[in-house]
Amino acid sequence: MKLINTGGKKKAEVNEKPKFVLSSDSKFAIVEGYKIARTNLVFSLTAQKSNCVAITSWSKGEGKSTATVNLAISFAKMGKKVLLIDTDLRRPNLHNLLKISNESGASDVIGGFNDFSSAVHREVIPNLDVLTSGAIPPNPSELLGSAPFTELVEQCKQDYEYVIMDTPPLGVVADTLLLKDLVAGYVLVVREKVTTHGDIERALQNVKLADSKVLGFLKVGCTLRSKGYGYNKYGRRNNYNYDYYYKY
Repeated sequence: MKLINTGGKKKAEVNEKPKFVLSSDSKFAIVEGYKIARTNLVFSLTAQKSNCVAITSWSKGEGKSTATVNLAISFAKMGKKVLLIDTDLRRPNLHNLLKISNESGASDVIGGFNDFSSAVHREVIPNLDVLTSGAIPPNPSELLGSAPFTELVEQCKQDYEYVIMDTPPLGVVADTLLLKDLVAGYVLVVREKVTTHGDIERALQNVKLADSKVLGFLKVGCTLRSKGYGYNKYGRRNNYNYDYYYKY
């Protein structure tokens, strides 16, 4: 893996295929499943008159970051200019999934140690730029709630057609809800046989108390063929399934 500097702008050259990320080798059903999720989310963002969304979950280990990356790739494949931001400044993972450097990123830009054009990874895949988390700061909540971060996101919303954020789990830290005024709402990733009904209720309640909204649910890790929106990866039991349940 190496990074190429071109005119001060960092471009990722991916020499190793990222694991669990949509690619030309992905099964047709997986690609189509994310297209369904993407289409429904586009309608939801249009209704909210916003181009920015946060993806979250209740707890860690539910597949949130993988789902976020795949959703961002699906948006980029529409030919839209997309920015993916890792706002999990405590346990970042996007750089691991995409096999790119995390030497500099969002925390460095917010803190004034670097500028966006130097920190962002350009064209990780066509139409998809990625801003990783950067150095893990001692004060992630303060950074995400700061004026410089707000200015950064607002500028990115003007420069990109879609801005997608990978955020910390709602049930672990309160950082995610600090973004509520910057996004149209939240997509909640839920995992079959891991996320409980109680987890979902608590997540919905937390978002409601923050005066924001859950735009929909992205369900992963299913073992049964779903009805309505969704698919089975191989059309048999004991494989992954991704559904998107959509609501305003």
